[in-house]
Amino acid sequence: MDQLSEIKQELVLAQQHNELIAIYNFNNDETFSVGYIVALDSVFVLIEGIDMEGKLNGLNAIRLTSINHLKRASDYLTTVKIKQTVAQKYGYFDIWHIQNLVKTANFTSHGILTNFLSFSYQQKQPIVVGTRKFKDSDDFNGYINELSAVRLNLHYLDFDDLSSLWERDILLADIDYLRVGGTQSYTSMAILRQVFGEVFPDLK
Repeated sequence: MDQLSEIKQELVLAQQHNELIAIYNFNNDETFSVGYIVALDSVFVLIEGIDMEGKLNGLNAIRLTSINHLKRASDYLTTVKIKQTVAQKYGYFDIWHIQNLVKTANFTSHGILTNFLSFSYQQKQPIVVGTRKFKDSDDFNGYINELSAVRLNLHYLDFDDLSSLWERDILLADIDYLRVGGTQSYTSMAILRQVFGEVFPDLK
C-alpha cells in the first residue's frame, strides 16, 4: 500500500470513530492541523479545526497529496481533548458557530474544493488560502473576487501594508489548504470592513 492510500485509510478510520487527529501537511512538523473529520473525497479532507485551547476555530480543507503523515493518538491530542471538554463545559467551545456552518452549508456535493470555494465566493466569506509554493512561509487572507473552474482571483490583505487591497490569481491545482471561519477569518473581516469599507453577510 502506498503512502497516499495509507493516509486515506487512516482518515477513514478516524472519521468512523470520530477521533481527534493531527494532520501534518507542512515540511516542518512543528506546524500541523488538529480537528475532527467532516468529509473526505479523493482529493481533499475537510475538518473542523480545533485550536490549542480546545475551541473550534474554523473549517479547514487540506489536499490529501500534501499530507506527510497524521497522528490519531498523542499526548498533545489528549491535552487538547481535555481542554475541549473544559471549553464545552464553560460555553466557549464554538464561539464562531462552526457546527452550525457545517449543518447548513453544502461542502460535499461537487467535491470539497469546489464546494468550499463556491461557498466562500457566493457568501463573500473571508478565506485563508495556502498554496504549494508559499505554504511553509505564508498564506493569503482575503476574499474571492472571481472564481472559475480553473483559477480564482483573491483580494487579500498585507497586514504590514494596509495602503490598499492586494490581488493575486491562484490556480485551483496549486491550492494545498483552505480555511474559513475562526479567528483568522473574523480578524480579516474586521480589517476589511474598518479599513476598506467592505461589506460581509452575517452567517450566525
